[in-house]
Amino acid sequence: MRYAVVLITAANINEARKIAVATVKERLAACAGIVEKIESLYWWQGKVNKSDEVLLIMKTKMSLAKKLIKKVKSLHSYKVPEIIFLPITTGNPDYLKWIGDVVE
Repeated sequence: MRYAVVLITAANINEARKIAVATVKERLAACAGIVEKIESLYWWQGKVNKSDEVLLIMKTKMSLAKKLIKKVKSLHSYKVPEIIFLPITTGNPDYLKWIGDVVE
């Protein structure tokens, strides 16, 4: 089974919590950590922008990528939300088994 860490930026803490609760409740993610107030610099509409954002760090199965992306996009305020899957190549076998046991 293949697992992933998912990085998602959100506009604010309320949006991050809404996404975290929905994805964990629907068993699309085993867990979601929320890091408040990151400073993001990015290209958008032809110029460099700066925003304060919130970072979600989730763990899930790679096989749930399409469902998780669809759910996050339905809840997100951004036109093009950041939703990035990073494969977990190794880790504590007990923790990885837990991820597999709790997501659908």
